[in-house]
Amino acid sequence: MNLKVKDENTKGELILFKEEAGFDRLSFTRDRFNKYFTIVWNNAASQIVTIDGVEHQFPANTLLTLLFNQTFSFENSETLLAWQFNREFYCIIDHDSEVSCVGFLFSSTDHLFVKLDNLAQQKLKLLSDVFLEEFKTSDHIQNEMLLVLLKRLIIYITQLAKLSYHPIKKMEDARFHIIRKFNLLVEGNFRTEHSVHFYAGQLYKSPKTLSNLFAIFNQKPPSQIIQERITIEARRLLCYTDKSIKHITFELGFDDVSYFSNFFKKNSGFSPSDFRNTARSARLIKS
Repeated sequence: MNLKVKDENTKGELILFKEEAGFDRLSFTRDRFNKYFTIVWNNAASQIVTIDGVEHQFPANTLLTLLFNQTFSFENSETLLAWQFNREFYCIIDHDSEVSCVGFLFSSTDHLFVKLDNLAQQKLKLLSDVFLEEFKTSDHIQNEMLLVLLKRLIIYITQLAKLSYHPIKKMEDARFHIIRKFNLLVEGNFRTEHSVHFYAGQLYKSPKTLSNLFAIFNQKPPSQIIQERITIEARRLLCYTDKSIKHITFELGFDDVSYFSNFFKKNSGFSPSDFRNTARSARLIKS
């Protein structure tokens, strides 16, 4: 089943999926609306989730968060509980001071799987039950109540995710927030800015200081994060649009098609044309 509320004035939407067959997002769109952030709880057996064409193990008793522009499908969606919301319902960027999850909980390059212990599972079960009740209660404060519950859900997941990181004692360190800001800057600028120097300057740090900071928190090097984000977008454009390789080259901030092709092959193992042909063949077989 799926339950949905919509604000006709703002176009804000919140949807809850429970044991819904065929729950996935296999299209790539840049439309302003219908861009949903997704939180998925696998409270059953381990299964495979395919994100942007890459398979990942989705363990039992684990949460997964997905950005609005990611494509995904599940091996067995009937066992999942999921929430989806668009920025018109709740903008996590504008309200980062409330939930402190931007650039951490939702990421294009690092798919965040949050393991739940028994206590966390119990708390999430209680929270999901309240969600279900509020969806069934149609009154003038329904949207307001559901918004409060969504904030609580995001805050709780963020807390759980932080606890799973190492070193735990440094998670509230201001330095970690620099990493979040870096990820957010990359998300907003990767099509035009490819150098660590640019992002370091935006954060008033030297590239070396930034790289050392990422190492402290066991993060990928900043240059790798930038390259992976560009590669992910290139994969999406090649797989889900009919744009020419030349068009994609310029859209992603490259001046030369051959340079882009070499970059893509280095980071994906395929030339752009080979990747497009392989991806389309795979989609035809599945369909």
